[in-house]
Amino acid sequence: MSRIGRKPVPIPSGVAVTIDGPRVTINGPRGELTRAFHPDMVIAVDDGALVVSRPSDARQHRALHGLTRALLANMVTGVTQGFRKTLVVEGVGYRADLAGKVLMLYLGYSHPIRVEPPAGIRFGADAKARTITVEGADREQVGQIAALIRKLRPPEPYKGKGIRYDREVIRRKAGKAGKVG
Repeated sequence: MSRIGRKPVPIPSGVAVTIDGPRVTINGPRGELTRAFHPDMVIAVDDGALVVSRPSDARQHRALHGLTRALLANMVTGVTQGFRKTLVVEGVGYRADLAGKVLMLYLGYSHPIRVEPPAGIRFGADAKARTITVEGADREQVGQIAALIRKLRPPEPYKGKGIRYDREVIRRKAGKAGKVG
């Protein structure tokens, strides 16, 4: 058995789970998440916890077992606590501001870049610390939006300018050597 797949996912109080065949809907204080899983995986509520079981020990079923359980655990965590990614803006003149809910990025281009938050995502920007926060209930969506923001100006290895994740280490390169002579 999969060590991850056989662990039950506890359902905290205030969270409602609806199972409709392969589609699971989890409702909590931070919103509602719905996801369709592989039809072979059997998802059930047992003693206040979500339990995932697989029909056979086939390679595909073993892989889906742990994946399904991990996705369910992320959904429960998302509707109770939510997920957050922090990005750091580095560079002279680079900054991020909020105009209402819209994130305005000034990244050395001839124009500011507007990033509209999709449904379920909230942006935060701290001008003093030069940080951007992306928050939401769906872990996959939070990571995707953070990756798209980072892609607008990835960090470069010579001066470290650009947008990087918090605690991301950028391997620095030496510049070209000065003239000798």
